[in-house]
Parts: sequence; structure tokens; C-alpha cells
Amino acid sequence: MSIPPDERLRLIEIYRSVQGESTFAGLPCTFVRLAGCNLRCRWCDSEFTFTGGAHESIDAVIAEVARLGGTLVEITGGEPLVHRQAIPLMRRLVARGYTVLLETSGSRDISEVPPEVHIILDLKPPDSGEERANLWENLPLLKAKDEVKFVIASRRDYEWSLAAVLDHRLHERCAVLFSPVWGEVEPRDLAEWIVADGAPVRFQLQLHKVLWPADARGV
Repeated sequence: MSIPPDERLRLIEIYRSVQGESTFAGLPCTFVRLAGCNLRCRWCDSEFTFTGGAHESIDAVIAEVARLGGTLVEITGGEPLVHRQAIPLMRRLVARGYTVLLETSGSRDISEVPPEVHIILDLKPPDSGEERANLWENLPLLKAKDEVKFVIASRRDYEWSLAAVLDHRLHERCAVLFSPVWGEVEPRDLAEWIVADGAPVRFQLQLHKVLWPADARGV
């Protein structure tokens, strides 16, 4: 019996690699990349997810995750939370004993995300072009195991991001990560700004872009 489209996920790809971002960086991980996004960040490196994708059942996605092996799984996109079935997918992965990460833009409500899931929530600085989309009501919902990420394209973005961290006391709630936009901010500059200010944040690079070509897929 066929599964109705609204009970399926629009899937771009499932693959094994190493975690390139977050406090889990460097660990082997299975990535479930879903199609579609409600934002258009100026520096987006996954525009290929905006359209296309194949409709797959949750059962099929879980079967492929199991075939690839490992216990760490990240749900990413695009923006996974545009999918009605993303929450049931995470629940079922958690029930099967996986450690589940969710990479989300910070523009969608996270209140229904299972509490066992590690949320990696982006906040969008001004140079992303999507600052208006930040859903600030999400911040009180973050747990100590979650993370907030700022992708920084300029000194202005850095100052905006640091102010957001301090104003909302994010560093007292969970890990905070500052990441330079690839090819726009020199990583050393961002690291030096953080050190000079004693900012209560973690500097990070996109490890996968160091290991493989910046535009490579499936890594």
C-alpha cells in the first residue's frame, strides 16, 4: 500500500561522514538531509536542498540509517522542521537508541522536538539577510545539552552575535559556537576577536570543508 505524500519526508540524501560542526565535531555520524527551507540566507552552502528530493517513508529512512551503521544521527537540511514528519522521525530514532542531533535555523518552533534530541539552533546575524526570521521565543526552550550557533560574515555580525549571547545569557544556558562564513571571514580574525573580548563562546570551523572541497556533497 502506498504512503500518502503528507506522511512521507522529502529526502535529499542520507550518508555517513564525520561531524563537521557542533561540539560533536570529529565523530562519525549518519546525516539525514531533508529538502526545503523557509529561509534564504545570503551565504547558504546548501541551496541544492531548496527544491527536489525524493518522497520517502520514515520506515525507509530508518532502514537506511540502520544499514549505514553507527549510533550518532543528524537531521539536517534545508530546514528539517518544515517537515511535519520530522518530529515523528526523531522520536523513532530516539526510541531505537540513536543519539540524535537536529540542525535547525532558529526560525521554526522547537517546542515539539523530543527532549532527548540535541538541538543545534542557528541564530541569524544581520549579514545573513534573515535576521528578522529569528524566533526568539525558542531560546527559553533550550536545554543544557543543546547548542546555539552563529555563522558570522563580518565584524558587524560578530558584535551583533556577542551582544545576543550576553543579552540573553546564552552561555549560561548551553554551548555557544561562533563559526566564520567560509571565504568571507578569516578564521584567525574571528578567533582573535573572541580571545580579545574574552567572549564566552566556542570558536569552530566547518571541519568537512577543511577535509574535502567546500562544495562537496555527501561528506
